Amino acid sequence: MFKVATWNVNSLKVRLPHVIAWMEKENPDVLALQETKSIDENFPADVIKKAGYHVSFVGQKTYNGVATISKLPIITISKSLPNYDDKQKRVLAIKTDDITILNIYVPNGSEVNSEKYKYKLEWFSKLHPFINELKKENSKLIILGDFNIAPEDRDVHSPEEWEGCVLVSKPERDEFKKLLSDDMSDCFRICNKEAGHYSWWDYRAASFRRDRGVRIDHIIASKEMTKICRACYIDKEPRKLERPSDHTPVVAEFDIE
Repeated sequence: MFKVATWNVNSLKVRLPHVIAWMEKENPDVLALQETKSIDENFPADVIKKAGYHVSFVGQKTYNGVATISKLPIITISKSLPNYDDKQKRVLAIKTDDITILNIYVPNGSEVNSEKYKYKLEWFSKLHPFINELKKENSKLIILGDFNIAPEDRDVHSPEEWEGCVLVSKPERDEFKKLLSDDMSDCFRICNKEAGHYSWWDYRAASFRRDRGVRIDHIIASKEMTKICRACYIDKEPRKLERPSDHTPVVAEFDIE
């Protein structure tokens, strides 16, 4: 079984003990992290290697940053979106064994029609051609990360409250649908059809205790990988820890030795 996971850790410096403990317990083949919030010089690569893993990463001070951890050696393909001058570190494409893994931290967008929202949609316009190139090079492709989009109303605790807000607007959801076109699938929805599954809960207003969350962390797989996807689930346990990230891991398992 080939086990992959994605987790927005909201500062790796703060959450490193959580990450190492989770890896020891869950034994993933690949773990993609977002919002590491660490410049490359300060990234704890030695700690991760000591745990028996390889790692590729790209980061910046205070914001953003992505890292991909793998049991098998990593070939780094790209640390940015090609042909896009973006100083924010949000993209990491790697190959491990014969599988391409694209780890992304999609812009939040702040408010609908804001400059940050326009940046989010522009960012997607550069992401799509990059994904097409990756698919041409390798039919075994997994895209995972914090997408900052709840694809459908069943992915939101209260669609009425969220109406007109960022993360659920039609243009954002249309971008997610584009990702699923051309034989890509949302692994979680292959295995789970019902509403009420979330991967992010605001720190405020006891949102986690009240289960007022949204599903914005995703694992999307190409047709070849989808055919062998045997499970996909959200692990809520790390969200119960002391000083947790506001996100929790999403895990998918593929039938590969």
